Formats: sequence, C-alpha cells, structure tokens
Amino acid sequence: MNATRTLATARRVLRQLGHDRRTVGLILGVPLVMMTLLYGVFDGDERTFDSIGASLLGIFPLITMFLVTSIATLRERTSGTLERLLAMPLGKGDMILGYALAFGTLAAVQASLAVALAVWGLDLGFAGSPWLLLVVALLDALLGTALGLFVSAFASTEFQAVQFLPAVIFPQLLLCGLLAPRDSMQPVLEAISNALPMSYAVNGMNQVLDHEEVTGDFLRDIAVVGGSAVLVLGLGAVTLRRRTA
Repeated sequence: MNATRTLATARRVLRQLGHDRRTVGLILGVPLVMMTLLYGVFDGDERTFDSIGASLLGIFPLITMFLVTSIATLRERTSGTLERLLAMPLGKGDMILGYALAFGTLAAVQASLAVALAVWGLDLGFAGSPWLLLVVALLDALLGTALGLFVSAFASTEFQAVQFLPAVIFPQLLLCGLLAPRDSMQPVLEAISNALPMSYAVNGMNQVLDHEEVTGDFLRDIAVVGGSAVLVLGLGAVTLRRRTA
C-alpha cells in the first residue's frame, strides 16, 4: 500500500461527494432529523428518550453510512471508474483505504453533529463524558462505512445494494438489545447477538449512559466495534472486483 495513492483516492472521492449535495445532505442531515423526531415522540418521557436515544445515537450513523457507502461505491464500479483506477498502479488496499478515509471523514462530521445535537440541543441525559459518546458514534459510523464497502462487491445494481440493508442491518437491529434485553432472548438468539457488532455498539452507548467512569465493558465494546470495522475493510479489499457482472 502507498500512502500517497491512498490520500489521492480519498481526495478524489471527497471532491465528487462535494458536488453531490443530496448525498452530503443525507449523510449529515438524516441522523439529526431522526434524533429530533425521536425527541418529539418521547417529549413527555425524558428517561425513555435518554435510554433509547443513546442507543440510536450509534445506530443511525451506522445505517446511514452503510447505505450511502454501498451505493456510492457500486456507482463507481458500474460507471467504469473503478476499473480504470485499478488499471493504474493502484492496489486494492490503497483503493479501499482511500474510500474508507473519504467516507470516514464525513462519518466523523456526521457523528460530531449528531452527538452535539443530542447532548446540547436535545438535552440527552447520561452519566459519562460526551467525548465517549462521540467515540462510540464515530466507530459505529466507520463500521457502517466498512460494511457498505464490503457488500457493494456483491451487488450488480443500486437496487440490489439497497436490498442488503434488511439482510445485513435489520437482524442486528432486532438483536442488539434495543427492543429487548439480550439476556432475555432465547439462548440461540442471544448467542447470535453476542457475535454481532451492533450489539457492542449499543452496549457501549449504554455504558456511557449509566457510568461516569470508563468501564472495562466499554473498552471491550469499542474494541469489538473498531476491530470489526478493520476486519470488514480487509475483507472488502479481498473481494474488490474491477467490474460488476
């Protein structure tokens, strides 16, 4: 891998995204709108908003980055851009890291805006530091970026890329502990939940919600989420193809 080529790829993707205002608006605006709607739904029950809002503060960026990244990367492939780039002295690792860096930059802005709105705009109640919320939200957004890059290799059209959302994200959403405590699930479902990164994303947010200090569980959770993102990026480099069949 070459750092210069990786940075050049990231700059190119960021320039392209800069010309697509709707995509940038989707990335930055949707989590803010969803958090505001959630606040309105639980306006009379602050405790419920604090509990669910903290979890969704990590889930919303993950879902948004997954959807945008998978479609944008697939568009690069179907338009022939990816094939032309890989015909140059540009390795797959440089390509994947460049895309991850570009979308990761937007993910950092997205996570920062979402946390700022929740903490100072919607008065989200939590015991820990807002910086810890930002760390978890950022790692979740990066995980969504990595998953989007990975699944884009298996889609031939943008419609197929969207179909991966219920296949990859929805099962994690149902089993992450947002709707019911994980330890109250059937043993098989609890075991599956323990293997899904979104479960640790939600638990990490809950650790900040309930504890003033950094806990061992929090460190484990962010390690799992971050490690999952790195692993999926590696798999994305392996499965990267020049053209979609």
